[in-house]
Amino acid sequence: VQLQASGGGWVQAGGSLRLSCVGSGRTAEMLRFGWFRQAPGKEREFVASIIWNGSSRTRIADSAEGRFTISRDRAKNAVYLQMNSLKPEDTGVYFCAAQGANYKYDYWGQGTLVTVSS
Repeated sequence: VQLQASGGGWVQAGGSLRLSCVGSGRTAEMLRFGWFRQAPGKEREFVASIIWNGSSRTRIADSAEGRFTISRDRAKNAVYLQMNSLKPEDTGVYFCAAQGANYKYDYWGQGTLVTVSS
C-alpha cells in the first residue's frame, strides 16, 4: 500500500484546511485509515481515523473534536481531513496511515506540513 498526502499549507488561526490522502496498491485489504501529526520537538500523535470497509465509523482525538472531520471516498481510494477553526497548536507535519489486518498502522504517507499562525 502506498499513500500520498497533500493539502498542507500556511493558514492564520481560525482558518481551515483540507488534507487529502490517496492510496494505491492493496488498499481494499485495509481495515482503517488514520491521520496523525507531529509537532516540532514532540511525539507523533493520533488525530483521527475512519473504518475503510463497511461502516464509516470514525474516531477523533479530543484535541480535534468539534473542529476536524475525517471522511472517505472509496471510489477514489481517498481519505480526507477537514480542519476548521485551526489553532497554532495544530501546527505540525500531518501523516496519513493505513491499518492492516494486524491492527497496526504499517503503511505511512510522506507527510504534509500544516502551519497555523497566531
